[in-house]
Amino acid sequence: MTLAQLFRPTHTALMPYFTLGYPDYATSLDIIEACARAGADAMELGIPFSDPLADGPTIQHSTHVALEQGMTVARCLQGVRDLRARGVTIPFILMSYLNPLLAYGLPDFVAHAAAAGANGLIIPDLPPDEGEELRTLCQEHGLDLVFLLAPNSPPARIQQVARASSGFIYLVSVTGVTGARDTLPPHLPAFVQRVRAATQKPLAVGFGIATPQQAAAVGQLADGVIVGSALIKAVTAAPDPVAAAQAFVADLRRALFRK
Repeated sequence: MTLAQLFRPTHTALMPYFTLGYPDYATSLDIIEACARAGADAMELGIPFSDPLADGPTIQHSTHVALEQGMTVARCLQGVRDLRARGVTIPFILMSYLNPLLAYGLPDFVAHAAAAGANGLIIPDLPPDEGEELRTLCQEHGLDLVFLLAPNSPPARIQQVARASSGFIYLVSVTGVTGARDTLPPHLPAFVQRVRAATQKPLAVGFGIATPQQAAAVGQLADGVIVGSALIKAVTAAPDPVAAAQAFVADLRRALFRK
């Protein structure tokens, strides 16, 4: 399945984010598999990095713990292979900052990610005007490369990302870092409308979505909903993290079906 095929008229695509290796390698795979069982349409799998500038304290903590557990880029790719071997078939989008991939080697990383069973990449600190090499590699190996847009993006940047992004476009709901918030930003409908006017590609919204009610509200605007920090918080606070992840995602899934 390509990422573009995630988006159907019956419901908004649900794409939870979870950090590979948190709270440990085995549990993270169990959590990701549970999210798939609960109705996630795809999973964003975070590759831990020591300087995650776009991430708030919740995801920063998860990546720090994962790194202390010995997670590396190679171990994350093994995680994708292990999940596929378990029979998890939903699309996986690897989310990583650029430096770990440069250290691994971009051509090798893209080839190995595709061979492991990944479907796409999100690189938050890679602007589209510097992404031509990675775009070419992804096209050669059948991976989508998703770019991000912030609410303050000028029209020229929106057009540029609309051309460069494949699979969907990631709309950052707020300026700043990731993290669950109490309310959705009032500018979000106008932001989605501005981007919608510039492209026919699917639009997914992330950053700050914490509850089923918020997910449902975003689902009325966008084609996809991305939830990360709130899922990690639910897992961290639970005596049974796998069951907590499954229940949390199931609640989001129910909220996103369109009547």
